[in-house]
Amino acid sequence: GAAMAEARPLRLLALHGYRQSALRFRQRTGALRKVLRGRAELVAIDAPHLLPAGAEDDPDGDDPPRGWWFSGPGTFEAEEAPAAPAGLEESLSAVAAALAEHGPFDGLLGFSQGAALAAMVCALRARGDPRFPVAFAVLVAGFASRAPAHGHFYRDPIALPTLHIVGDTDAVIAAPLSRELARCFVEPVVLSHPGGHFIPAAAAQKKAYLEFLERFCPGQGQ
Repeated sequence: GAAMAEARPLRLLALHGYRQSALRFRQRTGALRKVLRGRAELVAIDAPHLLPAGAEDDPDGDDPPRGWWFSGPGTFEAEEAPAAPAGLEESLSAVAAALAEHGPFDGLLGFSQGAALAAMVCALRARGDPRFPVAFAVLVAGFASRAPAHGHFYRDPIALPTLHIVGDTDAVIAAPLSRELARCFVEPVVLSHPGGHFIPAAAAQKKAYLEFLERFCPGQGQ
């Protein structure tokens, strides 16, 4: 109704994938932001850890690729179960700082490793951690960390509303990994799409995003 039109859009803190950055994320989410226009705005932040320069990266680029944590020295594989994962605490602190400095935020939107991080934030929020005042998360191509040190995030069912977007042909984060993460939540909404490792924004997904987001009023995160 007319009253809804007066409301401000929801604000989502966006967490990019491994090898991305806030700028790269923005460049690749034009279609998604168009779909969400008026309903939700995305504010992307950079992961705190720079990646070692790889041959595939532009050496003159002013926007180096980043990651939220590592499974090996300067590397990350979602399927690995590293004994000593590095860098997660700094990333949780970076998310907490962004929520405090750029808030209020209503929810999170994460892609790939950023979705895995967002799920961990959801777990902490569901336990009452005051650093993370968010009401929901949209997790695209997410997964549960295999690191034993991260196992505590998934011990209890996570009681925070989530929308899980699963690419049936995702060759980077296989669909079963994203479905496994969804099962860690109390009432997950799971949406499959036929595509691969990207954030889909076609008509079917637009409907699912907007239906999920309609459940939340701005300011609920506080």
